[in-house]
Amino acid sequence: MAARVDDEDGETGPSSGPRLPERGTAPDGEPTPSATGEPIPSAADGPAPPVARWPEPSAAGRPATSTSDAPGPVTPASATPASVTPASVTPVPVIAGPVTLEAVREAQKTLSGVARVTALEGSRFLSGLIGSPVHFKCENLQRTGSFKVRGGYVRIAGLSASERAVGVVAASAGNHAQGVALAATLLGVRSTVFMPEGAPLPKVAATRDYGAEVRLCGAVVDETLRAAEEYARETGAVFIHPFDHPDIIAGQGTVGLEILEQCPEVRTIVVGVGGGGLAAGIAVAVKALRPDVRVVGVQAAGSAAFPPSLAAGYPIALEAPTTMADGIKVGRPGDVTFKIVGDLVDEIRTVSEDALSSALLLCLERAKLVVEPAGASPVAALLAEPDSFVGPVVAVLSGGNVDPLLMQRTLRHGMAAAGRYLSLRVRLTDHPGALASILRVLSVVDANVLDVSHVRTDPRLGLTEAEVELHLETKGPGHCADVASALREAGYTVSP
Repeated sequence: MAARVDDEDGETGPSSGPRLPERGTAPDGEPTPSATGEPIPSAADGPAPPVARWPEPSAAGRPATSTSDAPGPVTPASATPASVTPASVTPVPVIAGPVTLEAVREAQKTLSGVARVTALEGSRFLSGLIGSPVHFKCENLQRTGSFKVRGGYVRIAGLSASERAVGVVAASAGNHAQGVALAATLLGVRSTVFMPEGAPLPKVAATRDYGAEVRLCGAVVDETLRAAEEYARETGAVFIHPFDHPDIIAGQGTVGLEILEQCPEVRTIVVGVGGGGLAAGIAVAVKALRPDVRVVGVQAAGSAAFPPSLAAGYPIALEAPTTMADGIKVGRPGDVTFKIVGDLVDEIRTVSEDALSSALLLCLERAKLVVEPAGASPVAALLAEPDSFVGPVVAVLSGGNVDPLLMQRTLRHGMAAAGRYLSLRVRLTDHPGALASILRVLSVVDANVLDVSHVRTDPRLGLTEAEVELHLETKGPGHCADVASALREAGYTVSP
């Protein structure tokens, strides 16, 4: 397939997937909010489209089959030629508890005219690195900035009239909050969203602008979640779980249907995994229609609850998950998602914080796409083990709601991980013109000075000495070594 390709030159080629409407409009031309709070659409008049209903999930879970948490060689799920198309592969029934292909298809009908069919964008850089076409499924350009509106809308649309009358409640640090807020507003349902007290202000403001009543409670999402559940018990409001409900999973699974429509030759789909709703939904849809397609989940190494859970055969809670990727920072797999991921997802990989930073930087520089760390996790996995993926590959960029301050820190971290940002300390004699001498050396080696600070009170320094801490922009690891070498050759004592 021919997909639009954006590279560092801003070059653009043809596209085969559905094109996005202009930013700030839905497919039908109605205004949509942005993360900074654009006007919201009016509540929908009349009943919502019909949606399939499922029983509440049980706490069942089964061990996964051949799932590993460590990167390794990836082979196709079946020996199918690269020219395979859906017409040459016989669909097989997939049993995934309460979520079926038919449920995902019903969800797709429900979302018609509500969720965008997000574009499929080609990556020339990653295609060259992997040796096969690589495409981005741009859910970062979805309404509300992530895929969450899909599941949220399907879940709320399936509520009875009496359930809608009492309203809905959710807990989230960002993406789920905005998805539920917009979905509820579109369906004319009152929504209350609990968010942590430290939630980024742009996400709080956007959630309010989408129509929800926002209550700040708790230092971490777990505390916020308990507050939302207590509110549900007290008021009768329907709690909208962020991932562990069949309606939510079916809604997220529509991403998988779109991928097969936009890229019928796909061989591998890579998707970030937090609680598992998106990966589970995609796997249900894709494995039913194309069992030869490999589905690979990606978790942040500091918040990877699925590998130990799959090894144990039941969901295990992490004591203190840590990662910059708050969109996949989930300490325990869901009961429903755990079974589906274990049965249908071929592999779970983990990526480091450095890899996430580098991936976010690549998306911004090469693809011209703003992606949050969780959304960049599939790209991080591709960068870490490019030779282990069978292409064509589709990487799901699940969200783009990144806090500007986190973006700034992450980009600097990504530049450092790529060898393009160098911090070092230089000891010198403290006299007029000493700093100018250092800057002349840096100018000769073409290092860009970002920041300079002086230290004069350290007991390790001599009476006439000072230490200068330099933050430099460089051209890569080799250039970093050249800069340090030039300073030492000029007679300066250099330390990291």
